[in-house]
Amino acid sequence: MVAIDVNEQSRPSGTWLRKLAGATGPLVGLLALCVFLSVSTDAFLSLRNGLNILDQITVLGIMAVGMTFVILIGGIDLSVGSVLALSTMVMGWTANVAGLPLPLGVAFALIASAASGLIVGLLVTMFRVPAFIATLAMMSAARGVANMITDGQQIVGFPDWFTMLAIDRHFGVLTATVFLMLAVVLAAWVFLHFRSEGRMLYAVGGNPEVARLAGIKVKIVTIGVYIASAVLAGLAGIVLAARLDSVQPSSGLGYELDTIAAVVIGGTSLSGGSGGIGGTLIGVLIIGVLRNGLNLLNVSPFLQQVIIGVVIVLAVGAETIRRRRAA
Repeated sequence: MVAIDVNEQSRPSGTWLRKLAGATGPLVGLLALCVFLSVSTDAFLSLRNGLNILDQITVLGIMAVGMTFVILIGGIDLSVGSVLALSTMVMGWTANVAGLPLPLGVAFALIASAASGLIVGLLVTMFRVPAFIATLAMMSAARGVANMITDGQQIVGFPDWFTMLAIDRHFGVLTATVFLMLAVVLAAWVFLHFRSEGRMLYAVGGNPEVARLAGIKVKIVTIGVYIASAVLAGLAGIVLAARLDSVQPSSGLGYELDTIAAVVIGGTSLSGGSGGIGGTLIGVLIIGVLRNGLNLLNVSPFLQQVIIGVVIVLAVGAETIRRRRAA
């Protein structure tokens, strides 16, 4: 038996200053982007536009937290967009077609999301299906079920109290959905840095075999991470439904790419074992600010995709160079 202190080996490397330094690059990029857009358009640097950006990143922010967990253990989850659609359709059908109370519909939506994550986790751990293939299969299956629920039709209309969660600004500043995103981000940050279970994710991502010898139940951790990612995708779907006052099976198309991009731009390594929620939040803000700024500059949506792709490549390249220098 290898003598390893799990708490020490699975702790994110370095002091809090080094952790902060790991997010310095994305933070500098975010600040530079804000300065450029402030000079380029008068509409960007305003309280109203800032609040709009926060409203627009709520769905991506919640999903990115779950994706951070997955990538930290060295995995990938391509199914989050489809799971988002599945959860919204389950909620919409339960509340608007079956006539059950909306809170019960929300509960069923989260249960459906958790079941999706459980299936993926079992495929990866018990049947040794590569995460890429397992989540790709779930992406197709969840989207198919979402379409089957209403034969591809959207469901429109929810109670006023539900839609007001994304409209009413408490204290005249933030909506309830933004508060929810911030709460999820804060809870995830505390979990990763102050709970032994959170530090286990770094250990599993760094070296699964060493983590297993240290006494960490790698399979249980992996299953739990995929369930968490799916549940957070489902929660993001509920937030999206509140914003749109409708649900449709085509919701979430391409969201998995934006989610992975936000995590990678934030400095979390695709090979696992390093990164964190702080960097992910910065990555989400970069994508949100970039999309908002490009819209204000009247840039074509097609060109926006090209620009965001270039940003992702530059972010990954910069991270690779930084790690080589550190090594």
